[in-house]
Amino acid sequence: MSSKILIVEDYDDSREVLRYLLESSGYSVIEATDGIEAVDKVKQYHPDLILMDISLPVVDGLTATRAIREVSGERMPIIAVTAFGSDYEGAAKAAGCDELLDKPLDYRILKPMLREYLER
Repeated sequence: MSSKILIVEDYDDSREVLRYLLESSGYSVIEATDGIEAVDKVKQYHPDLILMDISLPVVDGLTATRAIREVSGERMPIIAVTAFGSDYEGAAKAAGCDELLDKPLDYRILKPMLREYLER
């Protein structure tokens, strides 16, 4: 059974490219476009890992991460993704994210990170 990865990204193009890369690597993909939808998808699908954009409409990614950590009994890895750079690393870790990656995502960096977290 393939690992389920939840992509939380409000830009359609970014989400589609990431979905393509992940599915091409054998992962199952679930998608959400805002923080509220992300929390709902976690409750419904119990993903193995989350790629969480920080800047989202309705509810931002850090608020959504805190909510996911509160409602989920599971400890799935959450990798924050941002175009704002490493300035948000402390805030991301404080919210419950395991890692922070800069946009645009470099799949050569993301791929081994996914493998590492999903094999734990």
